[in-house]
Amino acid sequence: MNLSICELKNNNKRGNIKLPLFDVEEIIKATNQNPVWVHFGAGNIFRGYIAAIAQDLIERGELDRGIIAAELYDYEIIDRIYKPYDNLCLVVTSDAKGNLEKKIVASITEGLKCDKSFEADWQRLCRIFENSSLQLVTFTITEKGYNLFDLKGDYLPEVKEDIENGPQRPKSSMGKVAALAYVRYKSDKKPIAYVSLDNCSKNGEKLQSSIVQIAKEWAKRGLVEEDFVEYLNNNSLVSFPWSMIDKIVPRPSKRIKELLEKDGLENMDIICTLKNTYIAPFVNTEKAQYLVIEDRFPNGRPPLEKAGVFMTDRKTVEDSERMKVQTCLNPLHTALAIFGCLLGYKTIYEEVKDEHLRRLIEKIGYEEGLKVVVDPKIINPREYIREVIEERFPNPYIPDTPQRIATDTSQKMPIRFGETIKAYAENSDLDVRSLKYIPLVIAGWLRYLMCIDDEGRAFEPSPDPLMHELKKHLEGIELGKEYENLEKRLKPILTNEVIFRVDLFKVGLAKKVVEYFKEMIQGIGAVRRTLQKYVS
Repeated sequence: MNLSICELKNNNKRGNIKLPLFDVEEIIKATNQNPVWVHFGAGNIFRGYIAAIAQDLIERGELDRGIIAAELYDYEIIDRIYKPYDNLCLVVTSDAKGNLEKKIVASITEGLKCDKSFEADWQRLCRIFENSSLQLVTFTITEKGYNLFDLKGDYLPEVKEDIENGPQRPKSSMGKVAALAYVRYKSDKKPIAYVSLDNCSKNGEKLQSSIVQIAKEWAKRGLVEEDFVEYLNNNSLVSFPWSMIDKIVPRPSKRIKELLEKDGLENMDIICTLKNTYIAPFVNTEKAQYLVIEDRFPNGRPPLEKAGVFMTDRKTVEDSERMKVQTCLNPLHTALAIFGCLLGYKTIYEEVKDEHLRRLIEKIGYEEGLKVVVDPKIINPREYIREVIEERFPNPYIPDTPQRIATDTSQKMPIRFGETIKAYAENSDLDVRSLKYIPLVIAGWLRYLMCIDDEGRAFEPSPDPLMHELKKHLEGIELGKEYENLEKRLKPILTNEVIFRVDLFKVGLAKKVVEYFKEMIQGIGAVRRTLQKYVS
């Protein structure tokens, strides 16, 4: 069996694969004439989650058109994964017990390359943005896709070029989106919602800020009307809803590929594009999924709530995001990442089998985090933690690595642990010095910065913008030696309120962190012994 519309028409299926319960060609025709939904970012999470939401609505009879996918960056995805397979995708959903559900998602009606170099695709997008039927434009382009500036605060080269040249031939992602927004503005100021679904805080604000900034620069140079900026800032015409998304859609799994081939599917090869995107005709993903969206859509919207999406207000979106990243998921992930690297693990699901690491994340979540958790009311925090620890992290078909999760840990510390420490310090009913397991993770991170694992072997740390500066404070510290001045040496890190939101000395946690660290450098196996001592 190949993935193709022809095969679908012949009802040719194998391996218990669920086929679409609608006429795919009719949906394509209707979408071509009156598009409702465009999505930027044609990668795995879009195909494995967002497109599946649209398919669910179509099959329920709640939506009669599909999604048009547009790629802003890696055009090989369209040429090698969309076009050869008629825009179809095989989504494989797994649970921790190894149960697999396979279905063909056929809600994506087009795959377009969003760049003026591909003139036919660009003109097609312009026509779509002129159409009054278009209701929403969603994004999964990663947080860096919204960025306009380099580390010095200067415009990135492509952004600077776009600002100088105006909307006629944009090159940057945000320049292209701003140019298409201008097309819609010129077409009688039609209403629209631009919805970031990327996994970052205040994502709608980031998207709006970038588009408006480019528009302001164009207006300043007389390249567009001043009124275009006012249009983008008019909430009754253009909205930028915030969202919280949570679903792990990793790189395509070789294990899944082999299972599909045994089922008789052909041409399931995993490719790596020149821009280092790993993608395949199939997507492997987990069963758990959460999407919370601020309900502001000036031109209407599909009934997303009927496909399990929480449609709500901005505060609830923000509370859901804080629950996830400050307490119920991300802190547990980072704890596993740090100790996974030190203890030689290569996958998260193997780590959760380790009794000491499992106890550590249970204590961080249930014992320390839940006391100050932000409760969004629409998702139960305790149940969320249970699902993370018992169902999501142990899933062998979601082969995430501690090394990947450990990337940019210095940037994650303030949100994943600092906010909890701060909440304890500001709550008169709690004693911040009672915290035991979060300080243990911080000590583990200091031990990680030595770049020597628990067997005494050097390892390459994951990328981190502060790595060079942080490592300076640990230079010369060796395993198995006693040090009397560790508190003084570590003070520049532990007093850094940018990293921890608070000064750990002032709140009374620094001494505990230093003591844990001392125990972890006692020699080979000291990390394991320290973990066992405090979590058993």
